[in-house]
Amino acid sequence: MGDRWRPPTDRGYNRAVTEMRFRGGEIMGIRIPTVFEDNDAQRCAGCGEHIDGTPFRVSIMDIVPPEAPPSWAVGAAFNPGPHEFHADPTHFRTWARERGFFFCRLSDVRELMRPIPIPGDDVRWGVCDGLHPQAHELVPA
Repeated sequence: MGDRWRPPTDRGYNRAVTEMRFRGGEIMGIRIPTVFEDNDAQRCAGCGEHIDGTPFRVSIMDIVPPEAPPSWAVGAAFNPGPHEFHADPTHFRTWARERGFFFCRLSDVRELMRPIPIPGDDVRWGVCDGLHPQAHELVPA
């Protein structure tokens, strides 16, 4: 009763299957080819091209929550993300430009960008990293 069950090795059991991640190979004598390049769905939100390696993720979040939770009847102003990009900041700016966002000239593209409501008749938004004490200088992204 104290013996642990062990898989029989004579039936083609592959010990690599018990690893944390299965990376293709063979199970019980059946070959399982896996093409990882086709299964990778990481695409840059700015240019739409495949991202090799770890993507640069950007989330748009305010540091201060609203006084009351938003109503479910009203849609969100924008998707906070995270959005995935190539490491080049122009890819984020292209994405922001396509959505009509403005960009603060005093900020850099960082992992956490702050939304800035722009007063006026139309609903417009700017984004900033929020790391400068000066007033925002918004320009089209």
